[in-house]
Amino acid sequence: MLVNADIYVKDIPGSLVRSLEPISAVDGNIVGVVHNREQVIDGMISVNLTFNVEAEKLEALKTMWKSRDVVIAQMGSVTGAVPMDYILIGDANSNFTEKLMKEAAESIAFSSYEVNTSSYTDGEGRTVRISAKLETKEDAKKLDAFMIESCAKKKLTCIRGLTA
Repeated sequence: MLVNADIYVKDIPGSLVRSLEPISAVDGNIVGVVHNREQVIDGMISVNLTFNVEAEKLEALKTMWKSRDVVIAQMGSVTGAVPMDYILIGDANSNFTEKLMKEAAESIAFSSYEVNTSSYTDGEGRTVRISAKLETKEDAKKLDAFMIESCAKKKLTCIRGLTA
C-alpha cells in the first residue's frame, strides 16, 4: 500500500537517515521525502514521507520509529480510501447520529469519518453532514445501502454527494 506520513525528527546530524532506515527494515520502498527545515517544533524538524509497504508491517514500522524518538504526526493510506458524503435532513439528533455511525462501523471498514450537525431551525429539524473515507469500493456500496435504509426508517431525507 502507498502510505503518506508526516513525522518529526530531532534536529541533529543523522536523524533523517535514522528515520528512513526502518522503512527499509520492513521491506518498504521510499517514493518521496520532503525535509522541511523551516517547520521546527521543540527542536524537531518536519519530514513528509511517501512510501510503499505491506499494511501488516506498519505496526512494526511505528514501533521502530518510536524506539528512535521519531514522532508520527499523521500517517495514512494515499490510495484505496473511497470518499463518501451524505447530508441528512430532518429530525436527526446527535444520539441518532452517534448510534447510526456505531452501527455502520460494525460491518463497514472506515478509514475515517466526520459528522457535523446544524442547530435546530423553525420546525425543519437539523441538517447532518457525514463525510467518510472507506477502505474499499465494496464498503462504499454497503454504506450507501445502509444510509438509505436507515434514513428511510427514520423518515429523513438522505442526499449522497457526488465524488470524482
